[in-house]
Amino acid sequence: MPSWSEALDEVVRHLESAWPLEGCGVLLRVGPRGPWRCRPLRNALDARAARTAYAFEPREWLGVLQEADTQGEQVACVFHSHVEGGPGFSAEDRRQAAPGGQPLLPGVSYLVMAIPSGRVRAAELVQWDGHDFRGHPLPGRFFSRQPAEIP
Repeated sequence: MPSWSEALDEVVRHLESAWPLEGCGVLLRVGPRGPWRCRPLRNALDARAARTAYAFEPREWLGVLQEADTQGEQVACVFHSHVEGGPGFSAEDRRQAAPGGQPLLPGVSYLVMAIPSGRVRAAELVQWDGHDFRGHPLPGRFFSRQPAEIP
């Protein structure tokens, strides 16, 4: 049963492996206290666009939703990286997450990780407060680990 920190480790590995393009995916969970499951998704945008944006491939996204439903899971968090700039929720992130000013995925958080030079340096968990998205920085201890080749 993966913990939050184990799921974050998987998120970091996926997003760093996607660099220099934005990576993306979701964190799934069974209920409010169940284990976390990281489900990486392919960025469906072409290489030029994927340096500054992400999009789920619709068939893959549908498959994840069906898989989660079968396992009694819910999408708890959508994650993606910013390969340029900080981990803050960008204007484009807001437009995509709340078209027309209302959340597309109510109750779902967003995790944005800044990955300059291919390594996660900062992260922000973003949640809808009823009027807008508010970000909360995550502690750096999740991102200061050694490279995989060093035990």
